[in-house]
Amino acid sequence: MNLQHDSIKQPPPPLPARSIKLPTAFETTLPNGLGVVIVENPRLPLVSYRLALRTGDAHDPQDLPGLMDMLTGLLTEGTESRTSREIADEVARLGATLQAGANSDYTTIAASSLSLFSENIFELLADVTLRPVFPENEVELAKQNTKESLKQQRAQPSFLASEMVARVVFGDHPYSVTAPTPESIDATTRDRLLEFHRSEFVANNAVLIVAGDVDRDSLLPQIESLFGGWQPGDVSGNDFPDPPQRASRAAYLVDRPGSAQANIVIANAGIMRTSPDYFPMLLMHTVLGANASSRLFMNLREEKGYTYGAYSSLDARRTAGSFRATAEVRTPVTGDSLKEFFYELNRIRNEPVSEKEISDAKSYLTGVFPIRLETQEGLIDQLVQIKMFGLPDDYLEIYRNRIQAVTIEQVQEVARKYVRPDEAAIIIVGDGAQLQDQVKPYAEEIEFYNTAGKRKIRSASAIDSRTAAVAIAGNWSLQIDTPLGQSIPAKLTLAQAEDGLTGRVESEMGDGELVSATFDGESFAGTISFDVAGHVMEAQIVGEVANDQMEGSISLQNAPALSFTGNRERESATDSHG
Repeated sequence: MNLQHDSIKQPPPPLPARSIKLPTAFETTLPNGLGVVIVENPRLPLVSYRLALRTGDAHDPQDLPGLMDMLTGLLTEGTESRTSREIADEVARLGATLQAGANSDYTTIAASSLSLFSENIFELLADVTLRPVFPENEVELAKQNTKESLKQQRAQPSFLASEMVARVVFGDHPYSVTAPTPESIDATTRDRLLEFHRSEFVANNAVLIVAGDVDRDSLLPQIESLFGGWQPGDVSGNDFPDPPQRASRAAYLVDRPGSAQANIVIANAGIMRTSPDYFPMLLMHTVLGANASSRLFMNLREEKGYTYGAYSSLDARRTAGSFRATAEVRTPVTGDSLKEFFYELNRIRNEPVSEKEISDAKSYLTGVFPIRLETQEGLIDQLVQIKMFGLPDDYLEIYRNRIQAVTIEQVQEVARKYVRPDEAAIIIVGDGAQLQDQVKPYAEEIEFYNTAGKRKIRSASAIDSRTAAVAIAGNWSLQIDTPLGQSIPAKLTLAQAEDGLTGRVESEMGDGELVSATFDGESFAGTISFDVAGHVMEAQIVGEVANDQMEGSISLQNAPALSFTGNRERESATDSHG
């Protein structure tokens, strides 16, 4: 026996869990209801601030999805006493950071700097939080940028998959909305932003967390000076509709004709962040698909080679959640991938996980947890979640004990409760014509959608290719949007061919031949071959067609997709009559 060789094959035993030494947190509440948490940690001359409000994207007005996202993006674009340029210059002069953002449940305004400049950046944080003015020119610029960003997102399969998952899993719950619409962007005004800021940015809706090289006794008067006059108000509730209960399995195909890849998501409704099932779910998720040593990855990537990675995700929010299994696979192996997904989902339900699997999962979770707390930003992130989700005050201290206490029986119990393959929603973004037959064995019904998120009338194969070619043939005038906000004109010529469509693209970026193209009556897709300085390059073009209008994107390999809009050119009298 080669003991040296055998010892190399065996992984080393896990190291003992690192001890966690958490600095003491001081908590108080100002008379106006503002919660305050101060963590004194003079180890480094740095200070981090985080103001968190219990209002997020889920609280957007129904007619203005995306309002909070736009509002947070505009907080640093002008206050009653500072212009956008002055704010940016001051942040740069201090060598500091200042930013704001929102997720579905809460909003944060974050700042950090050397302790030498901490009072300056703290005053600036208070100014942008309490006294933004949302200048008209900045609002219009933000609306334009948001529209461009939305077009770019619609060219990304991952965005289309996430959008459809949210719609299907959350139903009438506001978590179902993942992005604004062009109509809601147009309807956003400075007055609506000011009104939303007045109603949601109230003292008793917020918590201020400060960590780093600070002295509590000198910091508290500064907090009182900056925020003591902030008025309280009515706080938005969380009385939202429950997500729908599914009774059967169904598939939702977002059709991107010509796609070489299929983005797969298999989803069920999940848990709230405060659920007593959270820790067993976390262990189950870690065994099933959290990382590269989990079951899904080992099956679909290592054994089958269908994908670069297959994972699960546990999305636990304030009032609802979801559990998902995901992968991006080659289109021809989509059906085979679904087979393996459902094999693993059923196995985690029906068979107890092994002692080694649960032990490894516990070691992983308890091992990475201290790393998250090593930096001030990491510690503040955890404190924000505790306050925004209403977790126990001693959550950080008890986390590892809660992980270690989970049993194999509890893991199987939550798997049976929340992993429900027979009631799952299967969301796939890809070429519907190639996917339809592969998906049929795994879904009782299949719905088709285009990349704009609209239900398609026809299935992927319900229209004759020759009939479709006639319907789209002709000259199309396109306007291609660039990341710099410019618009480049182009001409797309499509003609009927024996096997479908042929055509050509002409623009100042270059001319190219359409080497392959398909059209199913609603969705158009093709491959364009360009000759650039003697080198052949290919681009993918996809678009949705309705009423002589086309909207879509053009993608070059390893480059951002460029969105476009277009109209069919009307034939002139000369063209019509020869």
